[in-house]
Amino acid sequence: MICKSKWIVASVILLSTLLMELALAADSIRCGTHIITAGGRHGPGKYEVLKKCGEPAARSGNTWIYEQHGGVRRVVVFDASGNLARID
Repeated sequence: MICKSKWIVASVILLSTLLMELALAADSIRCGTHIITAGGRHGPGKYEVLKKCGEPAARSGNTWIYEQHGGVRRVVVFDASGNLARID
């Protein structure tokens, strides 16, 4: 019985970790060892994103596009004051 309960606890921990990773991935971008997350007024600005992620593959005003491993594209959108608003 003890082995079964340990397995259940381990499964719950693994599942919650995976769900947190998915939630983080939805509005974040990994740049090398850095993870950039959108945060509105309190999010990083253009300078910090550029410093940590480098030059984007394309820019169009407040919208930057980063090409990542495996052909994944991440669209980084800044608000009018230059803070990171969202990541698609």
